[in-house]
Amino acid sequence: MADRIHFALRDLPEGARLRSVTAEPADIRGRAALRVELTDDVTLHGVPGVDYIDRPTFVELPVDLRTGVIEVDILSRLNGKTDFPARAFAGVVFHVRDDARAFGSVYLRPLNGRSLNPPSPRADRAVQYFTYPDWPFDRLRDDFPGGYEAGADIEPDTWMRLRVDIDDDRILASVDGAPVLSITRPLESPQRGTVGLFVDIGTEAFFSDLTVTAVDGAA
Repeated sequence: MADRIHFALRDLPEGARLRSVTAEPADIRGRAALRVELTDDVTLHGVPGVDYIDRPTFVELPVDLRTGVIEVDILSRLNGKTDFPARAFAGVVFHVRDDARAFGSVYLRPLNGRSLNPPSPRADRAVQYFTYPDWPFDRLRDDFPGGYEAGADIEPDTWMRLRVDIDDDRILASVDGAPVLSITRPLESPQRGTVGLFVDIGTEAFFSDLTVTAVDGAA
């Protein structure tokens, strides 16, 4: 029997934990949402690969799952605070455990969306799966080119519905109902852990209407 938990995200949920990010209520495109971005300290003084870029930079929420479904509305755009070549990175994390020393993630790069006609190979890099700490995107590209990222018809500054289905041997990401990335060789075995809202360098992200459905029972 599945357990379903919903967060409207009109404000920071009670019990949430901020990991190198700020979070505050906001109104954007006619909707109440939670605005999330990296702290100024990380943005201005952080080191790539140490403090940001596929690191623990997220809002950790008081809900967990092992297998199940995560759905959330996301709008992301550049925040103009850095010269780093950001792509409006925003998504979700799951299986967060050991005080954020390990987790999995699926995130979007809206500036790589096909509707913007980005140069090759960016058009095939709009959706990314990674696991922390062992498998950041750059190592995945080197060892498994094209295996853990894919293109998608997305764009910045527009609401998108991200859905991530997590099974024992498959992770499927969909945007606005269309499958965009299917992982049949997950880089970790599903382990119970918390869920969160992920953001990375140079990005202002807004999250709304989060639903977590744990098929093996939520904690």
